[in-house]
Amino acid sequence: MRKLASIQRIWKIEPIEGADKIELAYVLGWQCVVNKGQFKPMDLAVYFEIDSFLPIIPEFDFLRSSSYRKTDVMGEGYRLKTMRFRGQISQGLLLPVTCFAIINDKQNLGDDVTELLGVKKWEIEERATTGGTTIGTLPYDIPHTDETRVQAEPGLIEEFSGLEYYISTKMDGSSHSIGIDENGFHVTGHNYEYKDDGKSSFYELVKSLNIQEDMQNYVEENKLSTLTIQGEFCGPGIQQNRLKLVRPEWYVFTIRENGKRVGLMRMQMICENLHLQMVPIEEVGYDLPSKYASVEDLLARADGEYPKGGKKEGIVIRPTEPVYSELISGSLSMKVVSNKYLLKND
Repeated sequence: MRKLASIQRIWKIEPIEGADKIELAYVLGWQCVVNKGQFKPMDLAVYFEIDSFLPIIPEFDFLRSSSYRKTDVMGEGYRLKTMRFRGQISQGLLLPVTCFAIINDKQNLGDDVTELLGVKKWEIEERATTGGTTIGTLPYDIPHTDETRVQAEPGLIEEFSGLEYYISTKMDGSSHSIGIDENGFHVTGHNYEYKDDGKSSFYELVKSLNIQEDMQNYVEENKLSTLTIQGEFCGPGIQQNRLKLVRPEWYVFTIRENGKRVGLMRMQMICENLHLQMVPIEEVGYDLPSKYASVEDLLARADGEYPKGGKKEGIVIRPTEPVYSELISGSLSMKVVSNKYLLKND
């Protein structure tokens, strides 16, 4: 589970040129604008990540004018997103631990207080063009596709030491997956499985490309028990179509055989075999920290544009062969979302 709210240590404070009342505080790989004098280096604080949806409680009342949101799905609360103050990017919210009586003195550095403080992840409804009739939650071999942001776990950079890595383009769309297991063929969005009733444009794309038959043949030929393919569904009507596509496209970013993620070369081979397109591969290299040693280096690397001119959302970095990460208790992988993209589109 993502730590939307956690106890973290502020490791640096910097002034903001021309600002008398605010300054920059650094926590993990993030920077936040805070009131001047509110914190000092090495203080513990409660850090709330961007994309957090904070409850309506007195401690957050000061956010009402800037961050209040109300939707049928989320209800009422305060949404945190990337903002700019006096030319400085602020990502998330830092508050003193003493602001919250519910947090006791037994909380330690890194403790997750998301549930304790009633914080939820900000979600928007999947657009009708990508959805359809849902028939249940995700099947067991189709995991959620949220990647860890490097700012949330800067230590992930060092875990790439001595490894061959690849950088792919983060396509701006909606996460959709397909899979085969002992219960049959599955087509899903980010959270739910869809029914084949003509109401899901993604399901219709899958059928038009004959993917189900191709996958079933591949499963039989390779004697697999499960095959899962995950990708980004992009096109007109999806996330404002920032790729400026004229028709729906699906870009594969993960393939799992018998429950295990495959490496880059095998994913490329499977996509070629099944006539599927992958997310663009921007770079393949060795020993990531020797080239991109810091979060700032990776943020600069993430900037760019899609081929038709829209601001690129960012990049995803993985080893060319899967490696287990102790930090995130799963396959080593991280995303770097462009700050320029966030300021324009968030």
